[in-house]
Amino acid sequence: MSTPVLFKWRHFLPEIILLNVRWYCRYALSYRDLEEMMAERGVEVDHSTINRWVLKYAPELDKRVRPHLKPTNDSWRVDETYIKVRGAWKYLYRAVDSAGNTLDFMLSAKRDGKAAGRFFRKVLKGQHTGSSRVITVDKNVAYPAAIDALKADETIEKETELRQNKYLNNIVEQDHRAIKRIVKPMMGFKTFNSTRRTLGGIEAMSMIRKGQVNGIEGDVVS
Repeated sequence: MSTPVLFKWRHFLPEIILLNVRWYCRYALSYRDLEEMMAERGVEVDHSTINRWVLKYAPELDKRVRPHLKPTNDSWRVDETYIKVRGAWKYLYRAVDSAGNTLDFMLSAKRDGKAAGRFFRKVLKGQHTGSSRVITVDKNVAYPAAIDALKADETIEKETELRQNKYLNNIVEQDHRAIKRIVKPMMGFKTFNSTRRTLGGIEAMSMIRKGQVNGIEGDVVS
């Protein structure tokens, strides 16, 4: 992400900007926490400036890691969790494989068959994902309708098994917790777009932490 044009007119070094973005998306920190941490290191930066950095560069993290993601397996675990936006709950669809590797994610204003269908299409477009052998979901009635529609237009193979069993979805539910732990200090989001952009960076750092990115072994902590 060192392309000069990305940091044109910025008053801080790219290394300082990226350090703040990565820390915010990786750890349970608020903008004011980062402002204080930077001050301790002799860098005077306002928390509102860090906020603008995150909204600008967090989606860039997601964009840049995707071409380098390692292939995932064909056993999917799909579930949605809740994210508060402007005082109202929205839905974060997430999918991992049976080894816990992230397949994809999608923020949605609704929780219905159309939203589930859009999410499955997004997952299938990933360079690191292939066709699914089995998809494990909870008892949400939207999932069978979405899968039937996708099989009808041959987006998903007809042999793909849909397995509705919430007890087999512990892998993705545990994975939700890592994301929610980071989101909690943020005290809710103001707009849908800022939520979507910030979550892109959080999920990207999560994939790096899991070792899913080729060329990066383990977590990035500095």
